[in-house]
Amino acid sequence: MLWPILSIAVSLAALLVAAFFYRWVKALPVEGGRLHQAGRLIQDGAFTFLRREYHILAGFCLGVALLIFLVFPVPLWQGGSLMPNLSMALAYLLGSALSACAGAVGISIATLANVRAATAARKGLAPAFMAGFRGGAVMGLAVVATSLLGAAALYLVTRSTDAVMAFSFGASSLALFAKAGGGIFTKTADIAADLTGKVELGIPEDDPRNPAVIADNVGDNVGDVAGMGADLFDSNVASMAAAMIIALPLGRIDLIFCYGALGLLASIFGVLLCRVREGGNPSRALNGGTYVTCGAFALLTGFASLLCGYSLRIWGAAIVGMAAGVLIGLTSEFFTGDDKKPVARVAESCKSGPAFTILSGFSYGLISTLPSMAGIGLAALAAYKLCEPLGGNYPMLGIAMAAIGMLAIVGMIISSDAYGPIVDNARGVAEMGGLGDDVLAITDKLDAAGNTSKAITKGFAIGAAGLTVIALLGAFKETVEAAGAQVTFNLMNPLVFFGALVGAAIPALFSAMLILGVNRNSQKMVAEIHRQFRTIPGLREGRAQPDYGRCIDIATVGAIGELIPAGMMAIFATLAVGFIGGVEAVGGYLTGNIVTGLLLAMLMSNAGGLWDNAKKYIEAGHCGGKGSDAHKAAVIGDTVGDPFKDTAGPSLNTQITVVSLVSSLAAALFAASSLIR
Repeated sequence: MLWPILSIAVSLAALLVAAFFYRWVKALPVEGGRLHQAGRLIQDGAFTFLRREYHILAGFCLGVALLIFLVFPVPLWQGGSLMPNLSMALAYLLGSALSACAGAVGISIATLANVRAATAARKGLAPAFMAGFRGGAVMGLAVVATSLLGAAALYLVTRSTDAVMAFSFGASSLALFAKAGGGIFTKTADIAADLTGKVELGIPEDDPRNPAVIADNVGDNVGDVAGMGADLFDSNVASMAAAMIIALPLGRIDLIFCYGALGLLASIFGVLLCRVREGGNPSRALNGGTYVTCGAFALLTGFASLLCGYSLRIWGAAIVGMAAGVLIGLTSEFFTGDDKKPVARVAESCKSGPAFTILSGFSYGLISTLPSMAGIGLAALAAYKLCEPLGGNYPMLGIAMAAIGMLAIVGMIISSDAYGPIVDNARGVAEMGGLGDDVLAITDKLDAAGNTSKAITKGFAIGAAGLTVIALLGAFKETVEAAGAQVTFNLMNPLVFFGALVGAAIPALFSAMLILGVNRNSQKMVAEIHRQFRTIPGLREGRAQPDYGRCIDIATVGAIGELIPAGMMAIFATLAVGFIGGVEAVGGYLTGNIVTGLLLAMLMSNAGGLWDNAKKYIEAGHCGGKGSDAHKAAVIGDTVGDPFKDTAGPSLNTQITVVSLVSSLAAALFAASSLIR
C-alpha cells in the first residue's frame, strides 16, 4: 500500500503549489474604475449561477445516494449488508462534493485572474500571460490533486473497488449536469450577444452597451472553467476506477496509484516551467509545458517500473496512451487553428454567404473525426497487443493503462484549458474598462493562444474519455462475470443489436436536447436585448447603462431548467435497456453509445472551433475584415458552432462515461432482473 500513501503525499504537494499560485495571482494589482466594476459583475454573476445550480444538484445527488444505499451492491430487502451499501452511498456523495469543489475553485480563481491579467497587459505580454496561466494552473493542479487524493484515501479506508466506482459515478453525474448547465448558460449569452451586437448593431464584441456582455463573460467561467474542470475530474477518476477493477484479480492496484502520482508530479514540473518571454509566442509556451510534462511522465514512470518490477509492456501501454492524447490534440489544432488551412478556407467561403460557411465548416468537422477516432482505436489496439503476451486480464489492463497514461498529464492540460477563458475574459474586461488599443492587442494575442489551447484540450478530453470508456466496457464485463453471468458482444445476437441501436441514438438525442435548450434561451435573451435598446433612453449612444442582471437571470434560469432532463434521459435509457434486455443488451448499448458519442463529440467540437477561429481570422483583417459581408456570415457560422463546441460536444464525453458507470454499478441487477433472458 505504498503507492496510495505516496499518491496522497503528491496530491498534498500539488495543493500547496496551487495555493501558492492562488495567493500569487490574488496579490497582483487591479486597475480601478470600469474594469474593476466589470470584474465584480462577472464574479457575482458566476457565483450566483453556481449557487443556484449546486442547490438543485444537491437534491438530485442526495436522492441518488439514497437509491444507492437501498440497492447497491446488494438490495437491502434481499438481505444485503448495511455497511457496504452505506460506504457506496457515502463514496458517491464524496465524488459529487469534490467534483463540485473543482468547479467552485475554478470559478474563484478565474474571476480573480481575468481582471489581473488585463491589468498586467499594461506592462506587456509576459506578465499578462503569467497571470492567466498561473490562474489556470490553480484549477489544473487542484482538480487532479483532489481526484487522486479522494480515490487513494477512499481505497485505503474501504479496500473496495466498488466504493471507488461509486466515487467515480458521483463525480461523473455531477460533471454531466455541470457541463450541460454551464454550456447552456454560456452559449445562450454568447449567441444573443453576437447576433444583436455584431450582426444587428455593428458594435464590438465586448461593448459595454450590449446588455448580454456580462452574461457572456460569466458564461466563459461557468461553462469553460467550472464545467471543464468537473468534466476532467470525472474522466481522471473514471479511468482509475476502471483500471482498478481490471487490475484487482491481477493484484496490481498499486500500479494505478503509481502512475497517477507520477503523472501529477510531472504536471507540477510542467506548470512551474511554463512561461513566455516578452514578444514570445503564448501557444508555443503552452505546448512547451505539455511536452515537458510528457517527457517527465515517461522518465518517472519508466524508472519506477524498473525499480518496482512492473512489466515494461504496461509502461509502454501508458506511453502509447499519452502519445495518442497529444496527437489527438494536435489533430484538433490542425482543424481549428487560425493559422491553418481549414480555417483560412472556411473564412474564404464566408465571402459567398452563410450557407457556404456552414457547409464548409461542417464538412471539415466530419473530416476531422477520422484521424481522432482512428487514433483512439489504434491506441487501444496497440496497448492491448503490447500486454497480450502477459496473458490473463493484462491485455484489458493495457487499455486501461493507456487511458491512465493519456490522463496522466491532465494537470497541465486543465491548466492550459482554464487559461483560455481567463484571457478571453481579460480581453473583454479590458475593452469594457477602456484600457486602450495596446492592451487589447496583447489580450487578443493571449486570447488566440487560448482558443487554440481550448480546441486541443477538447480533443484531448474526448480522446481520454474514449480510452476510459473502453476500459469501463472491460470493467463492465468483469463485474458481470463476478456476478456469475456471462456477456458477449456479438452483433448477430438480437439482444446485442437492439442495445447497440438504442445506444447509438442516445448521444444524438442528448445533443439535440442541449442545443434546443440553447436555442430557446437565446431567443428569450435576444428579445430582452431588443427590449432594453427600445425602452432605455440613451443606451444605444452609451449615455445609459444596460440592465446586465436581467440577461444573467435569463441565462441562469434557462440553463437550470434545461440541464436535468437531458442527463436524466441518458441515465434512465441505460436502466431501461438493462432491465428489458439484460447484460447482453447493455453490452451492445455501451458499444453503440461509445462509437456515436465519440464521433459526434469530435465532429461538434472541431466544427465549432473552426467556425469560431474563421470569424477571428476575418476580424484580423482577412477576407474583408470586420463589418464586411464575409464577417457577418462568419458570425452566423460561429453562432451555429457555439452550442456545438461548448455545450453538446464536450458534454458527450461525460455522457458516455456516466452511462458506462451506471451499467457497471447495476450489472448484477441487470443479470438477475431483466425481462428478456
